[in-house]
Amino acid sequence: SALAAARPARTARRTAGPRRAAAKALGRDERIESAANNVADLEEILAERDACGVGVVANLKNEASHRVISESLAALGCMEHRGACSADDDSGDGAGVMTQVPWKLIQKWAREAGVDEPKSGTHGVGMVFLPKDDEARAAEYKAMLEAGVEGAGLKVVGWRQVPVDHDVVGEYAAMTEPAIEQIIVDGCGAEGDELERKLFEARKLTERAAREALKEGEDPKSFYVCTLSGRTIVYKGMLRSVVVGMYFKDLVDEDFETSFAIYHRRFSTNTVPKWPLAQPMRFLGHNGEINTVQGNLNWLTGREASLDHPLWKGREHVLSVVGDPGNSDSANLDRIAEVLVRTGRDPEEAMMICVPEAYRNHPELQEQYPDVADFYEFYSGAQEAWDGPALMVFSDGKAVGATLDRNGLRPARFWQTADDMVYIASEVGVIRQDPANTISKGRLGPGQMFSVNLETGVARQNAEIKKDVGGKAPYAEWLQSRRNYSDAAWEAEAPEDSEVLTMQTMFGYGSEDVQMVIESMAAEGKEPTFSMGDDIPLAVLSSQPHLLYDYFKQRFAQVTTPPIDPLREGLVMGLDMCLGARGNLLEPSSELCSQVHVESPVVNEAELEKIKADEKLGAVTIPIFFKNDGPGSIKKALDEICATAAAAVEDGAQLIVLSDKRAYADYSADEVNIPALLACGAVHHHLISKGQRASTSIAVETAQAFSTHHMACLVGYGASAVCPYLALSTCRSWWASSKTQSLMKRGKVPQIDMDGAQENFRKALNAGLKKILSKMGISLLSSYHGAQIFEAYGIGGDALDTGFRGSVSRIGGMSLDDIASEAATFWNRGFTDASADKYKLPNFGFMMTRPNGEYHGNNPEMSKLLHTAVRDDSATAYETYVDHLDNRPTNVLRDCLDLKSDAAPVPIDEVESVGDIMSRFCTGGMSLGAISRECHEVIAVAMNRLGGKSNSGEGGEDPMRYVPLEDASEDGKSPSFPHLNGLRNGDVATSRIKQVASGRFGVTPNFLVNADQLEIKVAQGAKPGEGGQLPGKKVSPYIAMLRRSKPGVPLISPPPHHDIYSIEDLAQLIYDLHMINKNAKVSVKLVAEAGIGTVASGVAKAGADIIQVSGHDGGTGASPVSSIKHCGGPWEMGLTETHQTLLANQLRDRVIVRADGGFKGGRDVLVAAAMGADEYGFGTIAMIATGCIMARICHTNNCPVGVASQREELRARFPGTPDDVVNFFQFVGEEVRAGLAELGMRSMDELIGRSDVLVPRKDLDLAKTSGLDVSFLTQYNDEKHSTSSERVAQPAHGLGDVMDDEILADPAVQKAIETEGEVTVVKDVCNLDRAFGGRIAGVIAKDYGDNSFAGAVNLELTGAGGQSFCAWSVDGMNVTLTGEANDYVCKGMAGGVIAIRPDPTAPFKAADASIIGNTALYGATGGHLFAAGRAGERFAVRNSLATAVVEGTGDHCLEYMTGGCVAVIGSVGRNVGAGMTGGIGYFLDEDGTFLDRVNGEIVEAQRVVTADGEAQLKGMLEQHVAKTGSVRAQELLDNWADALPKFWQLVPPSEAQTPEASLESSSASSLAPELIGAGASA
Repeated sequence: SALAAARPARTARRTAGPRRAAAKALGRDERIESAANNVADLEEILAERDACGVGVVANLKNEASHRVISESLAALGCMEHRGACSADDDSGDGAGVMTQVPWKLIQKWAREAGVDEPKSGTHGVGMVFLPKDDEARAAEYKAMLEAGVEGAGLKVVGWRQVPVDHDVVGEYAAMTEPAIEQIIVDGCGAEGDELERKLFEARKLTERAAREALKEGEDPKSFYVCTLSGRTIVYKGMLRSVVVGMYFKDLVDEDFETSFAIYHRRFSTNTVPKWPLAQPMRFLGHNGEINTVQGNLNWLTGREASLDHPLWKGREHVLSVVGDPGNSDSANLDRIAEVLVRTGRDPEEAMMICVPEAYRNHPELQEQYPDVADFYEFYSGAQEAWDGPALMVFSDGKAVGATLDRNGLRPARFWQTADDMVYIASEVGVIRQDPANTISKGRLGPGQMFSVNLETGVARQNAEIKKDVGGKAPYAEWLQSRRNYSDAAWEAEAPEDSEVLTMQTMFGYGSEDVQMVIESMAAEGKEPTFSMGDDIPLAVLSSQPHLLYDYFKQRFAQVTTPPIDPLREGLVMGLDMCLGARGNLLEPSSELCSQVHVESPVVNEAELEKIKADEKLGAVTIPIFFKNDGPGSIKKALDEICATAAAAVEDGAQLIVLSDKRAYADYSADEVNIPALLACGAVHHHLISKGQRASTSIAVETAQAFSTHHMACLVGYGASAVCPYLALSTCRSWWASSKTQSLMKRGKVPQIDMDGAQENFRKALNAGLKKILSKMGISLLSSYHGAQIFEAYGIGGDALDTGFRGSVSRIGGMSLDDIASEAATFWNRGFTDASADKYKLPNFGFMMTRPNGEYHGNNPEMSKLLHTAVRDDSATAYETYVDHLDNRPTNVLRDCLDLKSDAAPVPIDEVESVGDIMSRFCTGGMSLGAISRECHEVIAVAMNRLGGKSNSGEGGEDPMRYVPLEDASEDGKSPSFPHLNGLRNGDVATSRIKQVASGRFGVTPNFLVNADQLEIKVAQGAKPGEGGQLPGKKVSPYIAMLRRSKPGVPLISPPPHHDIYSIEDLAQLIYDLHMINKNAKVSVKLVAEAGIGTVASGVAKAGADIIQVSGHDGGTGASPVSSIKHCGGPWEMGLTETHQTLLANQLRDRVIVRADGGFKGGRDVLVAAAMGADEYGFGTIAMIATGCIMARICHTNNCPVGVASQREELRARFPGTPDDVVNFFQFVGEEVRAGLAELGMRSMDELIGRSDVLVPRKDLDLAKTSGLDVSFLTQYNDEKHSTSSERVAQPAHGLGDVMDDEILADPAVQKAIETEGEVTVVKDVCNLDRAFGGRIAGVIAKDYGDNSFAGAVNLELTGAGGQSFCAWSVDGMNVTLTGEANDYVCKGMAGGVIAIRPDPTAPFKAADASIIGNTALYGATGGHLFAAGRAGERFAVRNSLATAVVEGTGDHCLEYMTGGCVAVIGSVGRNVGAGMTGGIGYFLDEDGTFLDRVNGEIVEAQRVVTADGEAQLKGMLEQHVAKTGSVRAQELLDNWADALPKFWQLVPPSEAQTPEASLESSSASSLAPELIGAGASA
């Protein structure tokens, strides 16, 4: 690994191989030993991230033929764009197929080899990877496998060399290409499932022997058994899709016959070839990512000792080392699913256990299939969900099928033909077929399953499968043994104020914590909002004491998996937990769920007492204190606590309560509390090491937990329940205070009782927990539990090993004794009578700047110094500003480094010019709306003057800004921009970087084609994993116009881009943007976290031109406090990892790397350059240069200087001019130039990547620890690569030949566009024609804008439209597709008419068939779509002006819609209209279930009560018939009187007074009274 040198101790522990000897024998003790050494290490997990394209071809009659494999290979070839290659562009990330064992082919070999012919049912075949260049070692491994076969009571028939063509393997893949052989095994009388179990046993025996025999430095994956089965076999490798059949000659042999095939194309973010990680695996092929894999592996390790079943008696060794952190998430899910199947579960049941659907908040499931809900509920306490976006195709050889994750975040289409073939695929169009032969089409929705029983020839859909599985056992009866104590009363007495104050002081509370967090949550029931980001030091660098939680940062999803939207899609989320032993997963019974169920991990005092009194749990309470009597004291106390816990579990305790609660008088200055997080983590890991973790739960009763981050940390490190007793006491004390009662009476605080205050506090914690889960793309707290999804910044070795084993900590830091000392600092303050602050809490100044409080990087003194420098254009004043920065306390990691070079300084006039240096400067993506028009435009003008780049942020841009200024007067005023000062003719106010964020506000074709760069904001530094929100009071008429929304209506950007659920989706969006603007470079904005290098590698392979690495300390207009403080990492670490990983993967030359986050001057630029950055972003400091005074009230719209307000009177105070910003960057450029000269360098090219000039400061003296190690930041890789200037100068990555270019090359098309004439083009399309129409739209938009083209380009198409079909279409584009299309149809369309209809020869009913995929009309700003069939999930999400008619949709229809009109004339899924603030929807409700599917938080559902509404709906249906020939729409029109009363109209408040929705506003006569009577709002 490129990063191995930065963590030698951790690497040494892993390569020393404790797991290799962990499973030597067969019994429970050995599996306990395995558990002790098999804790999941996040470093290993982060090395592999992937996504894919998958599919199935199967014959319903189980008739084997060569056709099946041939069609699979053809489909695989059409999935190439869903995979990726290494830096050589030839070594595929992985591709393969799973089929039945090709017995005809194997028998032909047997005859030629002169051995007995093996037969289906009595023999097995193994596909084996062996070392290619070491025949002796290969022979040893073969001997191990033969011994394993014999040890399982089987016999080896022989070995067969698999014929391959080495010439088609890419250069990188060839370096690790294995020798591939097949072992043929005689079952010796074992048949069917028992034969499969024996073959499984043989493989596990062999894997154990191979682990034990692994040599020092040997790749553990040089020997790998792909499959060993009598039913299935896998052919796979590090190959491109199109060469799988060329490489494996067996696959094109006519004797290779199978009745099914699973095919898979992999996109790995890591480019180091690993043949075993190609897919399919042994049981499944997986498209997606398991976000909870670290927790899943830890719990799997914890329960290994309890796994048992009569089928395995005497063979328990097969149940050891089930999980392996060194494997991918897919491989680990495959391993547990395989164990379940081999233990007698059907494949469908195994997948339902591991990947359950969202069965709560699912009325249809609860009412129609209660047994299924009971099944899921039963297993919820025994097996945490493997959670994340995933399409999984699977087979055990008897059945083949597919299932989708609970959120429906991957595409899955299926169809059946008249000749008994069934197909499942990530995309339609992968196999060319006669439409007349297709008898049905469908798609998998969230949590749904489809399977084919190969033995019976029956294809089953979701309901039938689930009902069958749910009825196999009396789950409802078994669930009666579960108890619930979640309704206990709240404490009703307020504590003594003095006692509360003392305890708050002892346990580390500050006044900001109490007033801005606890009291705010008690009053409002939600987390407090703050702004401007986190500019205080990391806790380890701070001179102020911090709670231990502050040393941990929450991880978050970016690129490879999406965050979830907890606000609008919370129906898939859950916080309930089960306390008690987990039981034996392999043998279900009532004991498996005999637990205590809590609806939230946050329990009050009475609830905890009831839980502790539960006889079945037998809870044991352990105090968590230590005697502060010198070094080692806290370690000794932790050891005693862990030993006590282990002994209690051995005695049958199913609950350990770790408590720092005592009677007030019993607290002692001599006994200090152990931080609850440390105690919890220590016990959690100790019990794992003893094989006891699945036998008990941990509850924490602590004063030291009061925020959402604290709760998440405790749950993440093992707690199932937390009682924050002091925080609840604080809520009661606040409520009872005379001040609070007075505020309530005056209406300043909501009127609530004491119970309400405590309930509000828990409600806020619960909402915050959901938000934290959702950042990582996790739906269930039970899956987050124990998953340790955090990074430690400043935790050292002994502390890490004691309480946080497996977590990432790359800079060392606090030892156990350091932690003890910090805990004692807080504790002693509570016992210091002479304290001047005895009667009030200290204000640590963690949020707002305070005298004697925490240092803030953006402080008033710094701002004043900078304002003086830029306004006076004073170099002397700027030097004073730099002196202030140089002499500040240690604030950021780069402050721990010096810049030193062995070279002699050079004259400054030999160094490249300031202008050249400034061309590398950019400003951050600050949205117009979050900041004022004045500030946004001043920054843009300034950056264009100096040759840098400004960033539009989210929200679009006024087209008038694209035009150079020509009307500026001598005094700097312009009629075009009357609100600005200091303008000159030739100034341009456009942002050269235009941002595409998740809300897609203002993203139109015209916006995109007028960009030099297009930035995809995957995450924001100040709040990664979360969406954005612009308060309604900031949505002025001008902002609403730009964003295609309504003035005064709040605007929310969802946490995920709904077209980026995986790395291949990101590749598609990059492709879409390159399609519409082939000259613009596409950048992807990431936020620093461990593993960013692997993600960045994937982004580079996905076709990005620029990768931006942002730090956690970026600014924001508004964000929850916990997000600002506790998520994301320093850019120094993210940049270092990104640069080094790209170098190691030979991808560095492909991309520009940009860094930003808290940059303030030239030294920041020099350090970032040495770490590898080519360009440098300045955000908050650029705003300060325009006049921002850091009032930190951006979220209130009350900025006193008009920088971050939309109020006219405040904007008038804006003081800035372009000259101020230019002056600042000129000074920074000169500082950089001087720094280069001092280092003996003449250009930025010489410095970029030279991390050897970074050396740790010798004079660094931190207040808390001497354990900080910043060597991670000084790694140097002198591998040759292009210069930075060469990378910056290279053009945007191209797309090769695309159909749009072919059409645009047609002179008739060129003439029609030039003259606004008309032209018709006829073409066939397939799924490889992605983003069709995007480039045509870009050419038109460049000349005419979005909606001014008066001509007509008519495109008549036949076939399957690829992803993003007709993205970015504009007026004048009229497209008719006869066939079907995939995901993202009409993404970002601004105009035009798009009609999609099925082939007229197709026999299926169009209204019942899927015709377009997921997330169609995402971010549309105009145009019309007509689809004669069903759409997938999230139809018309964020539609703001388009009209559409479809014949059914999946879940989340019209989510976040802000305008336009949609009619759905078929059934819909759940959560319709969530977050819908504009536009109107019409929904046909024939079965009376529609209202149950509506999210009524904002919208109202009413019948169509006005003639205007009727005319609108009827007119849309008439257009639909005219464009598509829809049979369904025509039936409705023919029976209009009967049809109209069955429609519901969905109306958000902003549309309530429109003529279509309101009788009072309607210009036409109202409808019949009886219809109005039937239309009461629902």
